Amino acid sequence: MIELGMPYSDPLADGPVIQASGAKALEQGMTIHVLFDQLAGLRPAIHLPVILMGYLNPVLQYGFEKFCRRAAELGVDGLIIPDLPIYEFETEYGAVIRDCGLDFIFLITPETSDERIRKIDELSSGFVYAVSSSSTTGKDKDFGSLNNYFTRIQSLQLQNPVLVGFGIRDKASFEAVSAFAAGAIVGSAYIKAIEKAPDLKSATRQFVDSLIK
Repeated sequence: MIELGMPYSDPLADGPVIQASGAKALEQGMTIHVLFDQLAGLRPAIHLPVILMGYLNPVLQYGFEKFCRRAAELGVDGLIIPDLPIYEFETEYGAVIRDCGLDFIFLITPETSDERIRKIDELSSGFVYAVSSSSTTGKDKDFGSLNNYFTRIQSLQLQNPVLVGFGIRDKASFEAVSAFAAGAIVGSAYIKAIEKAPDLKSATRQFVDSLIK
């Protein structure tokens, strides 16, 4: 899958790498309007699922229903909005998301109770995003110490696939979490890999190969 981050001025869940990347994008005029213009012609040129990840405030400023409908029109498959609460999703926004045919991915952490994980699994579609810890993105993690967390998730036999994110940076960390989950989400390490690359396509292929080969 491809996850596209929507820059925001106050990205509370993101570490310094993604914060700096987002700030640079905002300085250069990046907006949701610009993003949607860039995504025109997305399909059928790109066959992979595409997920938009960002924060609720810019989406509300754009207009929530307008945002969802435009995203769906362009071929976006789903949304990750970490600061959209469950209650608001159930009572207001979830129906709009479903009507537009978009998946919505909730996040869980090691501190999330079994009861809440089951609720999130019930409401999610696409997959469940298992945050490796309660810190921000890009932090180094000792994934061996998280075996109890990952085993607990497996024991719940969730209906959605589980993908693990935050701190996945190389083949070792990718394989460590993939032993317990359907896959891993890589953000900060990829941004570092392409930050000064003269050829984006080549750097991207090299980085992906370093994770899986």
